Amino acid sequence: MRDTDVIQHIQDLCKERNWSYYRLAKESDIPYSTLNNMMNRTNIPTIPTLQKLCDGFGITLSDFFQDQMEHPQLTDGQQEVIDLYNRLDHEKKTVLKAYMKGLLMEL
Repeated sequence: MRDTDVIQHIQDLCKERNWSYYRLAKESDIPYSTLNNMMNRTNIPTIPTLQKLCDGFGITLSDFFQDQMEHPQLTDGQQEVIDLYNRLDHEKKTVLKAYMKGLLMEL
């Protein structure tokens, strides 16, 4: 992956989730000014910063660097659930996971 691809991929992940850079900064626990400078000046993030961004997106570094982010083996319903999950903030993701675990306990 080239340097410009890293920035483009961050932009694409934001677009997929309908997130602003401000939201990404909050989800990633990095200063907005740092993220904004990185994106506008196309400065490549350090590994620790990229790890925080991945944490904010809810993905691993390995996921970030995969060429193919799609999961073709998933059904449409499974992909929809993942897409919706990816658009949630960290707190709502935690609530959703707890809810789903509760649903499984009822079975």
